[in-house]
Amino acid sequence: MTLRADHVGGAAFVGLGILVIALSGDLPFGTLSLPGPGFLPNILAGLSMLFGLALVVRASAESRPFAALQWDDAKHATLVVIITAIGAAVFEWLGFVITMVLLMFALLVVIERRNVVAAAVFSLGVVGITYVTFEYVLKTPLVTGPFGF
Repeated sequence: MTLRADHVGGAAFVGLGILVIALSGDLPFGTLSLPGPGFLPNILAGLSMLFGLALVVRASAESRPFAALQWDDAKHATLVVIITAIGAAVFEWLGFVITMVLLMFALLVVIERRNVVAAAVFSLGVVGITYVTFEYVLKTPLVTGPFGF
């Protein structure tokens, strides 16, 4: 049997689902009428595993061999992972607004090579709309930073 790209991708989704279930095991699941904090992670992990298995099963007919894959975008993907990991690391310290503006700005300027002014306006606009939606419309508090927002 030839190892195919969808075999590897599907197995990764199954593994990720198992990891999420293992890490969220401490959270109470709750009931269907009153779900607890562990409900959503477990449901999403289960669906991830189910679709990962479907991907593995269908891989032999529709996927390219894994060895034939091109890795031209490895540098691009690595930069995305590094910038996102930095954003996740500073999220609680800087808060939602500052972290998300800096994260979107960095992704647009460093990776997508967009105009600095356009990237700043876009980042501020998207984060501003998101902030107003969560804080005032949905009344869901977001992580605050050192400046109180």
